[in-house]
Amino acid sequence: MQFASVRVITADVARLVAFYERVLGVSATWATEHFAELRTDGATLAIAGTATVPMFAPGSARPADNHSAIVEFLVDDVDRVHKELADVLTDVVNGPATMPWGNRSLLFRDPDGNLVNFFSR
Repeated sequence: MQFASVRVITADVARLVAFYERVLGVSATWATEHFAELRTDGATLAIAGTATVPMFAPGSARPADNHSAIVEFLVDDVDRVHKELADVLTDVVNGPATMPWGNRSLLFRDPDGNLVNFFSR
C-alpha cells in the first residue's frame, strides 16, 4: 500500500486551491473544475468540490466541517514562512512556537477553517 493524498472537500474549489498555491508555493494540477491536486515532495493535497461527494456516497463529507484533522507540512524555517505569508494567513491559531517535543510550529486555518500546521524540526 502507498499513501496517495489527503483530500479536502470544499464549496469553493478555486478559492481553496488559490490559497494553497500561495502558501505552499506550488501550482495545482487541475483534473476538472471540481478537482485539483497540489503536489509537494512529501505529499499530495487534493481539493475537491461538493459535486464530487455523491460519486462516493451522498452526504458522506461536508465542506468546512473538520474538527479533528490537522494537515501538516514540513518547512525549512517556520518564522521566515510566517513572515512571508503574513498577508495571506488571516486566521493564525498559534504563531510560531517551539513545541515540547522540539518542533517549531505555526498553526493556522485555511479559508474553510481546516487546521494547517507548518513545522520545522
